Amino acid sequence: MSGTNGAEQAKRPIAPILGVPFSTLAFGDIISLILAWMEGGTPRQVVTANPEIVMRAREDERLWTILQQADLITPDGIGAVYASRLMGYPMEGRVTGADVLPHLLDRANQKGWTVYILGASSESFRRALVNLTGLYSDVSFQGRDGYFKEEELPGILAEIRAYSPCLLLVGLGMGKQETFIADHMHDLRVPVSIGIGGMIDVYAGTVKRAPLFWRRMHLEWLYRLLKQPSRWRRQLVLPKFALAVLKDRFFFKNRQEM
Repeated sequence: MSGTNGAEQAKRPIAPILGVPFSTLAFGDIISLILAWMEGGTPRQVVTANPEIVMRAREDERLWTILQQADLITPDGIGAVYASRLMGYPMEGRVTGADVLPHLLDRANQKGWTVYILGASSESFRRALVNLTGLYSDVSFQGRDGYFKEEELPGILAEIRAYSPCLLLVGLGMGKQETFIADHMHDLRVPVSIGIGGMIDVYAGTVKRAPLFWRRMHLEWLYRLLKQPSRWRRQLVLPKFALAVLKDRFFFKNRQEM
């Protein structure tokens, strides 16, 4: 279990959405907190969670445990924000990995720190590394793609330890990346580890993030669906999440009135 669980974690405002402890800190406070962690020596796990991972965790005991023990869970999807307001734990807004990362990389650039990136295809990883190095020239970027065999894992872990990064960014896909971090964070001793999903592809330029207008209208999910119609099956989880939240809210209200 991570070092912030228990008394320290309890000091931060939490919104329990279907049992998952989302942070209700404002965006600026979350950035300040993670930046402070990057300066420290205790390994921390940050999860940017959307309704999809919440619903998967309800059926995956290992993932559920990881979410309970994570040092910080931010609302990556607007569904979590709306759910928090319905449950009476209002969040200020989404706190996505795409919005958080530039602040963390800026600090790493100022300090000349090392950042290790693990994930995506070989070509996407290579392009992302080139683009990130151009944006943050004083960061020592290290890493490799996410297509590795089980027998390669010890070497990858040894490499991360040898580089001693301040930040570990893992893009192995939802669930797998969170499990990788939880399984190895204490051995690796990286101050901050974050699962970043498809952000390596975004930095590579192979996937475009939704324009600002779509993000402000809370329709980034729709933009991605229009650009990648194959994602439609993943979107089916949204009505299931909404129904689960409504049921939880109904029973919570009834318990209060008893």
